[in-house]
Amino acid sequence: MGSAKARTDAQVASLHAQLAGQMEERGLRSTAQRRLVCEIFFRSRGHHSVDDLLELVRKKDRRVGYATVYRTLKLLVECGLAHERRFSDTVTRYEVTGADADHHDHLICVDCNEIVEFEDDDIERLQVQLAERYGFSLLRHRHELYGRCASCREKRRAES
Repeated sequence: MGSAKARTDAQVASLHAQLAGQMEERGLRSTAQRRLVCEIFFRSRGHHSVDDLLELVRKKDRRVGYATVYRTLKLLVECGLAHERRFSDTVTRYEVTGADADHHDHLICVDCNEIVEFEDDDIERLQVQLAERYGFSLLRHRHELYGRCASCREKRRAES
């Protein structure tokens, strides 16, 4: 999606270390299947549904079940290493967060649900200026722009 860069081995290792610390605090054990789900998720880019991630994981281990992927993603959300996202459709998708995740915003097609990630320094500066103008101190934000992608616009033109 978009211009997302691949995470380095060091970034993935850092995400695993953050998760290990959280799991130790919670008294949870690390299973081979949970580690595989996390490894594939941490190395992935974009926004994955449980079904998307299950498909990727089953390429490595066909025995991993839906419940394992679902519970692992919920754990990652609770630990602050994943965000649950719901865009214009009803599917819950997950993306990597945490200290080593790059901030980005989203363009979402309302017809085909394509999601394009982007970064823009001008937008980042402007939102800080706007917050200051209105007396806000920003803690976080979510920037989602909805419209139609070029393919869907072309398809609509061809249908008319």
